[in-house]
Amino acid sequence: MTTNSAPSRYVYLDHAATSPLRPEARAAMEPFGDHLYANPSGSHKFAREARRAIDEARDVVAEAIGCKPGEVVFTSGGTEGANTAILGTVRKRGGTAVCSATEHHAVLHCVEHVNGVVVPVSQQGPLNADVLRETLYTLSDVSVVSVMAVNNETGAINDMESISHAVKGRAKGAVLHTDAVQAACWLDLRTLWPHVDVLTLSAHKFGGPKGVGIMVIREGVDVEPLIFGGGQERDRRSGTHNVAGIVGAATALQITDRTRAHEVDRLGALRDELVAGLVNGIDCAVATLQPGVGVAGTGHVCLEGLESESLLYLLDNAGVCVSAASACASGAMEPSHVLAAMGLSKDLIKGSLRFSLGHTTTHADITAAIEATVAAAHRLQAVKL
Repeated sequence: MTTNSAPSRYVYLDHAATSPLRPEARAAMEPFGDHLYANPSGSHKFAREARRAIDEARDVVAEAIGCKPGEVVFTSGGTEGANTAILGTVRKRGGTAVCSATEHHAVLHCVEHVNGVVVPVSQQGPLNADVLRETLYTLSDVSVVSVMAVNNETGAINDMESISHAVKGRAKGAVLHTDAVQAACWLDLRTLWPHVDVLTLSAHKFGGPKGVGIMVIREGVDVEPLIFGGGQERDRRSGTHNVAGIVGAATALQITDRTRAHEVDRLGALRDELVAGLVNGIDCAVATLQPGVGVAGTGHVCLEGLESESLLYLLDNAGVCVSAASACASGAMEPSHVLAAMGLSKDLIKGSLRFSLGHTTTHADITAAIEATVAAAHRLQAVKL
């Protein structure tokens, strides 16, 4: 007979990895699994109803981003969108792909795959537009530049307006893509869209379902599709539509857009309390970013001399869910390429923790996370003595 010793209540502070499905999204999706299950590419009444739901979802997304409905393409997630933006542009135009050193691997590996150029970042994480400008000046025939709006590990914000000026000034005609996967909850997407040509999102980062993404391609920008078949999404992304997922994604984005201002204030205050509690309670804890550099939902700290793997083990046993890096990399426990690109020491990188807040986070969660993390750090420090 086995005994379940798991904590009775879990504190979930890993929203940057995935955010719980919003109740509104779940309710909106339900009819499309029960009785509105037809293929939207068909011609009969039930197919037309499914098609209408997709069209309405496209309108909702367009309003939240400030783009035209016809510029919205539904995909399987942020990875597919980023791959399409970069590989699709290079395949269509040739030329060189460029990105920053702290990009998500969905971007970084694409650029490396086509022998592109990776630009260094500042010690605080954002890409300096002047550095990008000088890099572009040394290159010829740049076809695509990809810079994330918000970093997935640290929450650092890039100034997409100044980056856009650098790209348009030095690489006229190049497609500018932004991975906005971590931006939807914290930044008004309408302020990003005017400065880029392609913007990509992933629904499960803002309370939508997994397996659904949004790619916005500016009218007139021609990107070769990666997936061919039935010609769905105006031949930009073939494959039978995930109607329930698309409806859920649009609903979640709409709720996120409506509640963003309040949530930024609420969660920003909780994030500040969290980071202060960790830095004050643990003598080796260092806040990775200075105030005002990152989004409200990410608290990133490094515990010098301690190891993330041991900290995560103790926190998991205490019922606190956090991560050491992006969700794609944390399982392998490899050193963070983001923190290395920022110039952090190996001792700091080894003890990095990412606490990411979201729509379900409460003050009680923050109190519990501080107590558990301080206790875990003190326990590990005692073992080292």
